[in-house]
Amino acid sequence: MKAVVLHPPHELRIDDLPPAEPGPHQVRVRIRNGGICGSDLHYYHHGGFGTVRVREPIVLGHEMAGIVESIGAGVTRVTVGDRVAVNPSLPCNTCKYCLEGAQQHCLDMRFNGSAMRMPHIQGGFRELLVCDQAQAVPADMPLERAAFAEPLSVCLHAIRQAGPILGRRVLVTGAGPIGVLCAMVARHAGAREIVITDLLDAPLALSRKVAADRTVNVARDTTAMADYARDKGHFDVAFEASGSAMAVSTAIASLRPTGTLVQVGNGGAETAIPLNTLLAKEITLRGTFRFHAEFAMAVELLARNAIDVAPLLTEIIPVDDAIRAFDLATDRQRAMKVQIAL
Repeated sequence: MKAVVLHPPHELRIDDLPPAEPGPHQVRVRIRNGGICGSDLHYYHHGGFGTVRVREPIVLGHEMAGIVESIGAGVTRVTVGDRVAVNPSLPCNTCKYCLEGAQQHCLDMRFNGSAMRMPHIQGGFRELLVCDQAQAVPADMPLERAAFAEPLSVCLHAIRQAGPILGRRVLVTGAGPIGVLCAMVARHAGAREIVITDLLDAPLALSRKVAADRTVNVARDTTAMADYARDKGHFDVAFEASGSAMAVSTAIASLRPTGTLVQVGNGGAETAIPLNTLLAKEITLRGTFRFHAEFAMAVELLARNAIDVAPLLTEIIPVDDAIRAFDLATDRQRAMKVQIAL
């Protein structure tokens, strides 16, 4: 089978790998669509992010959807021919965090397309993927839409971290796919006002079409956010999706006292936080990491088209042209979400 395999950074190959057979309680999925995520781009360009480094060839990809091709003994959730969105997260369900219902913090997590473990957990940019039946979630919809389930799950979890959104004024800093999806989920949850900031015009233009009441190019208009900081702030909730220290400061300055900042973007260990302002305004700072129960919710919302992700899909590129797909996904002026067709 064909698979998109990263060797050293920037050395992306279409390798021919042997397919595996499903064991008990496993299914084999013929992957049709796989979305390129920011972490895939970090692996491709930099060989990893933070302390996570690629140490052996790895099949990339964790945003994936396809058709069940075969099933192992004991499988009851799906049948051959079912369309499924594949949840890349496989927690152990026995460690203390899993037993507390916080499977996203599993001590023995197996996450497709991740170099955190050694050997690496291979990803979904391959023609055939064997997974646990719990990971194959029935998805009665076009597969290019179903492949949005993973990033949408991330955003649903982030929204849950923020608490009630109905009637709230919301700021989103960073108009990449996760930031825009956060805004779309906030709109679905009843946000009163949504403002999105970024450094580039193209993603901001798309943001205005799908979710934002106003967008601000903070690279060009360096004083625009000052109005939101007057009288101790304007927004009730902020989703920081860029990982930028400047964006964190802007979000805290723009939040009203007792507001909530949900940190979605990963800016590295050295990101500065204005603690004095955080303290004086009694801001709640919350991290958000992956998801668990939200994956099934994401599939349901996508199946009903309750959140229309179609405007975010820039192009679907055949697997044999995967390098072009990664290069296009890197160009934020031209692309929001690029998928690989397998």
